[in-house]
Amino acid sequence: MVTARAVAETVRDPELPMLTLADLGVLREVSEQDGAVKVSITPTYSGCPAMDTMRDDLVHALQGAGFTRVEVSTVLQPSWSSDWISEQGRRKLAEAGIAPPGGVPARGTGPVPLSLHPPERKVPCPRCGDADTKLLSEFGATACKAMRRCRSCDEPFEHVKEI
Repeated sequence: MVTARAVAETVRDPELPMLTLADLGVLREVSEQDGAVKVSITPTYSGCPAMDTMRDDLVHALQGAGFTRVEVSTVLQPSWSSDWISEQGRRKLAEAGIAPPGGVPARGTGPVPLSLHPPERKVPCPRCGDADTKLLSEFGATACKAMRRCRSCDEPFEHVKEI
């Protein structure tokens, strides 16, 4: 018999369909209690427009697998981090021509340092691997991605931002 967790782990992200919600780290918990499946998910950022679709896709997949009562809740704490993307998810992003995020910079306690310019990121090109890339726009097709261009192969590509 298939478990609710196994079914939930197959649901794809609507904005990055090469990834499952589990790959992306959005799928937090799946449990079966009192005849109901309870699923918790965390948005990649506040106001993520894909949350309703994720919720609907989870309900449809689980009900299609025979789980009649499905409850999906949103968990905001701790907030999602791009560090939660699995190694398999990072590989799938790169294979799809999207640069996976690097590690989230460690933050100390105390004031948050501010600068007038965004930090310069070294983002390797997912096509040729060269790190000599240029930021074209902080915003790509979705708010969690930026647009970059490789100076070596001249190809544009998306980059999932570190959050």
